Amino acid sequence: MEKKLQDIVTKAIPLTQAMGITVERYTGRDLTILAPLSNNFNHLGTAFGGSLYIACVLSCWGLLYLRLREAGVRGSIVIRRGGAEYLSPVTGDILATGMLPSEEAFASFLDTFSVRGKARIPLHAVIESGTGPAVKFEGEFALVK
Repeated sequence: MEKKLQDIVTKAIPLTQAMGITVERYTGRDLTILAPLSNNFNHLGTAFGGSLYIACVLSCWGLLYLRLREAGVRGSIVIRRGGAEYLSPVTGDILATGMLPSEEAFASFLDTFSVRGKARIPLHAVIESGTGPAVKFEGEFALVK
């Protein structure tokens, strides 16, 4: 399943190739992607803010994609809104982890989609640094038929 996600992200979103994004770990509750600093640095030698944001969005989008496929649900996933809080510089490779809300919230999301043909769900992501969270992301994703 992770290999399929890697193939889709690489082919459908060409920017991910330039960023060097790879799918690292999927647990069913969260998804971690890697973007090497060597492809995503800024003029200060730290991770570029835009790359941090994209890594967070992709970790959430990919997590939702995998969970929906496991549930046998098809539809188009889009980000409706998102925001990031940049707490400290990222001086190494970017490891963004997208996280689902509770299983109850996910089940409610699926129920709404089955009834209405569209639904929204809040997802969160974090990029850790050596001392704690460096970036916190909150987004709302929509699923439409």
